[in-house]
Amino acid sequence: MALHERAAHTGQPIRLIVQEALAEALDMRHHSLFQVSTSGAIVQGLYQGAVTVEELRRHGDLGLGTFESLDGEMILLDGHCYRAASDGSVIEVADDAMSPFATVVQFVADESHELADVRSFADLTERLDALRATNNDFVAWRIQGLCKVLQVRAACRHDSGTPLVDAVADQAVFGYENTNATIVGFWSPEYTQAIAIAGYHLHAISDDRSRGGHVFDVQASHLRVDVHRVTDLHLALPETEAFLTADLGGSTIDITDLEQPAR
Repeated sequence: MALHERAAHTGQPIRLIVQEALAEALDMRHHSLFQVSTSGAIVQGLYQGAVTVEELRRHGDLGLGTFESLDGEMILLDGHCYRAASDGSVIEVADDAMSPFATVVQFVADESHELADVRSFADLTERLDALRATNNDFVAWRIQGLCKVLQVRAACRHDSGTPLVDAVADQAVFGYENTNATIVGFWSPEYTQAIAIAGYHLHAISDDRSRGGHVFDVQASHLRVDVHRVTDLHLALPETEAFLTADLGGSTIDITDLEQPAR
């Protein structure tokens, strides 16, 4: 009925209306970012599982986050979800694993670039800045190459209610050399800091899926950078009692405060 009414109103054939609607829906999904919970909730220690990995994979095939009780770092790559744990292990997790916070996207590169002689994490992010068209949209990244140096961290398991700044005080740190790896993650605008992690948030996993974590340093002779521009944000809020009763006003995170782990 609605199709016929629109056709009568616009004079367009029904076939064309359907084609335009499908094209719009597919493009919106392509440029949509799906996030569970907020950075403010994680800052306050709300680590209760809010969504399953299965549900996350319905919304995207690339992304990052953490797991229930802050148990390790999440890397979602090519539709497979991995946990980089604080003991240095990496496993592919089951669909029923729970996450309190995650960000995913259906990744299709809008453009690709080659970076040579990446000297540090700061150098990498400065180069990535030059690839962003605006400070007001999200960007998803997929970065691949042989990392001469790759330093990552992984959060240890903590009970919900432990503030993030305390929970990461005992996070594990790992340094790897000459590692073929993929780095995935996001750049988020400064104005989103109450819900997202403003700036760069990157996780890595080795090609052999044996090493990974939250990236805080990288050196490489050559990296391929795939860029996915995001124009649509879908935020799923937890329905847990802890989230619904929390005072999240003013809860923000500066990820650089967590970049120099204690051990």
